[in-house]
Amino acid sequence: MFRHRGKYRTYFHNLKLASALSFVAGIVNIVGVMSVKVLTTNITGHFAFFSEEILLSHYSEALTYLVFIMCFLGGAFCSSFMVEFSSGRSMFRPHLIPLITEILILGFVGISDDETLKLSISPYTIAGLLLFAMGAQNSLVTRVSQSVVRTTHLTGLFTDLGIELSKLFFKERENEKRQLKKNITLKLVIIACFFSGCIIGGLGYSTIRLKTLMVTAGLLFFVIRYDKLLYRYYALKRRLR
Repeated sequence: MFRHRGKYRTYFHNLKLASALSFVAGIVNIVGVMSVKVLTTNITGHFAFFSEEILLSHYSEALTYLVFIMCFLGGAFCSSFMVEFSSGRSMFRPHLIPLITEILILGFVGISDDETLKLSISPYTIAGLLLFAMGAQNSLVTRVSQSVVRTTHLTGLFTDLGIELSKLFFKERENEKRQLKKNITLKLVIIACFFSGCIIGGLGYSTIRLKTLMVTAGLLFFVIRYDKLLYRYYALKRRLR
């Protein structure tokens, strides 16, 4: 899912990447809304709230939304920086550090709800951490898929989907139609997985509260292991030929 780049990356690599990480984003999205009443997978709404608070002269509240925006930006920056840093070092897989960072953040927020640990984290801190994690994920996925896949928000996705659906009525060449249908399928998978994540995350939050985020951390860990095991399988298969 993460190792292949450029011409070596296939449609199915992007399909697997999109389905797994959009599902994670869906869970984080609904958990953020239900727990701290903050959108934690995108910042479009935060800009509106930030502008509103400025106009109302509520500068402390405006600062809060500005911090949320910067948390998402910081996550995207740090993820890209870590990928660049580790790309030239064979001891690291470029995607590994951002994913582990995301796992640690989601796991930490998840266990903060455990009464036995007596951790006291403010709702604003939870929102900021989740926004940072989603910024990191969106940046990583965008780089790996060369801007083909977006997993943390659906606005641009629905725009692209509308454009591609309209093109189906005008494309005459069969190969162009085939590619359009593949692109549309990819976007529908992202939407379906994001929605499924929201539903399952909502059900999970109603029973285990923030510990639902432990599920997302576990899923991301599985993605890392799956990617590594699949790479070893194909490497062994090539040696045995």
